Amino acid sequence: MPLFSRLIDKNTPIPMYYQLKEIILDEIKTEKLQPGDSIPTEKELSDIFDISRSTIRQAISDLVKEGYLYRIKSKGTFVSKPKINQDFIWKLETFSEQMKKLGLVPSTKVLELAVIEAEEEIASVLQLPINDKVIKLVRLRFANDEPIVIVETYLPYNSCLSILQYDMEKKSLYEVLSLDTRSKIYKVLRTVEAVVAGQYESKLLQIKRGYPIQLFTTIGYNREEKPIEYSIARYRGDRNKFKVEIII
Repeated sequence: MPLFSRLIDKNTPIPMYYQLKEIILDEIKTEKLQPGDSIPTEKELSDIFDISRSTIRQAISDLVKEGYLYRIKSKGTFVSKPKINQDFIWKLETFSEQMKKLGLVPSTKVLELAVIEAEEEIASVLQLPINDKVIKLVRLRFANDEPIVIVETYLPYNSCLSILQYDMEKKSLYEVLSLDTRSKIYKVLRTVEAVVAGQYESKLLQIKRGYPIQLFTTIGYNREEKPIEYSIARYRGDRNKFKVEIII
C-alpha cells in the first residue's frame, strides 16, 4: 500500500508545493502518519511525485513552521505531536480543567512565589501606588509531563495575602482567589500576540530560541471591577492552538 493516497495534479493552477503540503497534511490528520513517524526524504518525495526538490522543500518548510513537522539534523523530518486545542481564550476556565477535558494530565511547577514591590507597569495595571506590595507567582505548567506554558502572575498583596498559605503546585489560582469575595474573579480581559522564544523561554519550554510563542496578557477583575490579577502567559506555538467562538 503506498504511503500517499493521492498524487499531484499538474494540470491544475493550484501550486504544486501547496498540493504536496495538503497531501502530507491529510495523511497526518487521517492518522496514516503518526506522531514520531518519519516522512520520506526530499529525493524520495521527488521520485514519488515527479516534482523538483525546491518545490518539496517549500512544502516541508511550511509544515515545519506551522508545527505539523519537525526536523532533526542528519536524521530527517518527523511528524509532530498534535497541537493542544485550547478554548480558554473565550471563556473562564483553568489550565487544569482544559487539560483534563482533553484527556491530558496537568501538572505545575512553581518557579517563584514572593512578595515584591510593584514596578510602574504592574502598579498601573493593578491600579496600585508604585512600590506597593504585590505577590509574584511564576509557574511552569505541563501536559503529560511536557512543558506547555510559563505563567507569570501579579496579585495585590492586601487582597490576595491568603494565597501564600497554599501549595500552588496543587491548587488552582482561580480556586484560591474564589475563597474571598474581594479576590474572586468575575471578568477577564485577554490580549494575544505572536512573539519568539528567547533564552529564558527556550530553556523552560524545551524549544529552540526563535521558535514561535503565543503571548497572552490577562487582567482579571473582581465584582467591583477592581483588577485583581495581572498574568503574562507564554505558550509554545508548536504545541498549542486556540479556538474562538462567536455567537451572533
